[in-house]
Amino acid sequence: MRIAVTGSIATDHLMTFPGRFADQLVADQLHTVSLSFLVDGLDVRRGGVAANICFGMGQLGTGPLLVGAAGTDFDEYRAWLDRHGVDTASVRISEVLHTARFVCTTDADHNQIGSFYTGAMSEARLIELKAVADRVGGLDLVSIGADDPEAMLRHTEECRTRAIPFAADFSQQIARMDGEEIRTLLDGATYLFSNEYEKGLIESKTGWSDEEILGRVGHRVTTLGARGVRIERKGEDPIEVDCPDEETKADPTGVGDAFRAGFLSGLAWNVSLERAAQVGCMLATLVIETVGTQEYQLRRGHFMERFTKAYGEDAAAEVRSHLA
Repeated sequence: MRIAVTGSIATDHLMTFPGRFADQLVADQLHTVSLSFLVDGLDVRRGGVAANICFGMGQLGTGPLLVGAAGTDFDEYRAWLDRHGVDTASVRISEVLHTARFVCTTDADHNQIGSFYTGAMSEARLIELKAVADRVGGLDLVSIGADDPEAMLRHTEECRTRAIPFAADFSQQIARMDGEEIRTLLDGATYLFSNEYEKGLIESKTGWSDEEILGRVGHRVTTLGARGVRIERKGEDPIEVDCPDEETKADPTGVGDAFRAGFLSGLAWNVSLERAAQVGCMLATLVIETVGTQEYQLRRGHFMERFTKAYGEDAAAEVRSHLA
């Protein structure tokens, strides 16, 4: 499968606060919060939802197409992604804006407070998917992730017009989108990704019930944190997949992106939805054990050893041939 992944390309500035955010919040003063946290560490990492997903897919050998906008400071990042199996030829380079930046602080309970500077991401609305499809001989699936909102709408409408299957994955942009925009972006999607909280927010903003949304999308994929993932289809029993045991918990940033990378790779391999979700959960576990979204190493033997322990030999046999 030729899978294009659209969305943000960014650098992450990750800091750690040794205390708890909850201890610094005064219940009757939440309308006028003014806080500054003295942090212990700073890590500058490569990030952005589309780039993170593509990195994971590249590690799994599925050759994703990265579609997004970056600045002239992208050269080193591009070389990194190229070395890790990502097709970056469809990235638009802005002549005037820097690559987007995510600044995030994580506390001792793994709660996070973050800010995102869009920068060159605002030019993603100028990208036409037809040019991407023509370059590679067609697209089998487009994953439309958090990006410039106008870009997300344009990519969605173009997928509908050109009959290209698409996955709706709003993530961080749900907060700023209204109900009409969300209804437009999810209607007709082959896959709808969200976490459990976002699932409720989507229903609240659209005014559609869970059943109504299931009638408008092919598959609803909801990540459940440490409890794994649930995949729902209208009129069918849900598929639920647990997460493998964690060896440590270093940093939750990028875990959702890693799940999507594994799941989309499973689709590219044409394995079952359950198996694709298992690959996604395994990759997500590797990321939570590492600081940074693209700092983990996917060693085939180690991956398959842990995958087999979590999901059994039959599941491993089906996946092993694709990783060889």
